Amino acid sequence: GCVLVVSVIEQLAQWHNSTVKAAVERLCNYIPGKYQIICHMLCRIDREMNADVVCHSLKLCKQDPGQPLCHLYPPPKVSWFSTFFQSYRLWKKIFTGFSSVCAFPLLANLCEKIKYVIRNKLPFEDFDGDKFSTFPTLRGYHWRGRDCNDKNTTVYPGRRPDNWDVKSDSNCNGIWGVDPKDGIPYEEKFCKGADSQGVVLLGDSAGAHFHIPPEWMTVTEMSAKSFANLPMAFTDELDWPQFSEVTGFLNSTIGGWTDSLYLRLRRRNRCNHRDLQNISQNGMLTAYLSFSLARNQLLDYPAIVIYATIGNDVCNGNRDTLAHMTTPKEMLSNVMQALRYLDTRLPNGSHVILTGLVDGRFLWDNLHDRYHPLGQLNRDVTYSQLYSFLDCLQVSPCSGWLTPNETLRNLTSERALQLSNVLKEIATSERFANFDIFYMDFPLRQTAEEWHKMGGQPWQLIEPVDGFHPSQV
Repeated sequence: GCVLVVSVIEQLAQWHNSTVKAAVERLCNYIPGKYQIICHMLCRIDREMNADVVCHSLKLCKQDPGQPLCHLYPPPKVSWFSTFFQSYRLWKKIFTGFSSVCAFPLLANLCEKIKYVIRNKLPFEDFDGDKFSTFPTLRGYHWRGRDCNDKNTTVYPGRRPDNWDVKSDSNCNGIWGVDPKDGIPYEEKFCKGADSQGVVLLGDSAGAHFHIPPEWMTVTEMSAKSFANLPMAFTDELDWPQFSEVTGFLNSTIGGWTDSLYLRLRRRNRCNHRDLQNISQNGMLTAYLSFSLARNQLLDYPAIVIYATIGNDVCNGNRDTLAHMTTPKEMLSNVMQALRYLDTRLPNGSHVILTGLVDGRFLWDNLHDRYHPLGQLNRDVTYSQLYSFLDCLQVSPCSGWLTPNETLRNLTSERALQLSNVLKEIATSERFANFDIFYMDFPLRQTAEEWHKMGGQPWQLIEPVDGFHPSQV
């Protein structure tokens, strides 16, 4: 993170032909006000030092014993330790204070609540405890249908109407009251027999739609407008579920367009309004997400559940990445545990769709020799360099696929195929009381072919900043 921020500052200075201090001030002015305090701490950066040098000297990056020195850029020729000694002392005081902020009694409860929200994928602001919220971020209605009465636990999206919602909107789909012409409740008139059903995604960071705006790192496009969505992005964990392919419901503001399963169902049946749940987590195995589901087996409508962990079971940042991948036996156990739990929560008549894993060789094949947004100004950082840097830090999102080692890429895809076959076998052989179950391959090849027919290039289907996740396109 430090290397990325310092890289942007140095490139801003270069692009605007200014001092580093002026570049820091420019960047700080781009960022929304309450976030500027952190930005102003960077004022001591020297223009002669590259991002690796700055971050190592401030001890924000470190070299563990026996591990290689990780760097994104070539080492500079000048000596820099003495130049940054005072800066390091300043930053040490600052970050020591930040790390202990949760030790204050007044903030301890808030910190614990935030940890609970992140751990359980539940709304931070949910006054009635029904797992739905009137607040957009912090796992609010960007992730689940918007609550229309957060003081009444019996009012939430997805429930069957209470007495056809004659007096109030109990399921938040906007349909309630009685037609004065014939005395028939509107909910009964429009929704009876309409086969209403919600959409639920149990997914990973791809399903949550992880996205870092490239204009945050591309100095030629950077402005105050670029960072206007920064507070929202941070409080949504850098995910954009409101634009995602399964539960997206807002027009995209990050390029491309929103064409989700939820919107298609809603278009066919307006009674499905707001009945969505995106229970996805960056870096999380999907099997453990089902416990955050908000569904009452007796009171709610059936749901279509998409079970889509398209990469997490084979992706990790470990040096011995193959040893840390999910095995077929573990996959079977994890998925069956989740499905058995769903069978106790989903209303009868629901559907579960198991999605196979992606063939991630597509990433290296289409990106490795292209320039990353950080390298576009000086043509000095390719995705291959970025992948190696992240792998050195052991924070690669997927060491098995984001590597020049073709054998390792093939072995990772082989394991992904084995795990997909486990899902396929489950869909073929297992039966459950309250839902039927299907399997579908992840449609990467079909998507790439369709995009090519529209005049697009394969690399455009990948997030430009992380070089790993599916893009909004």
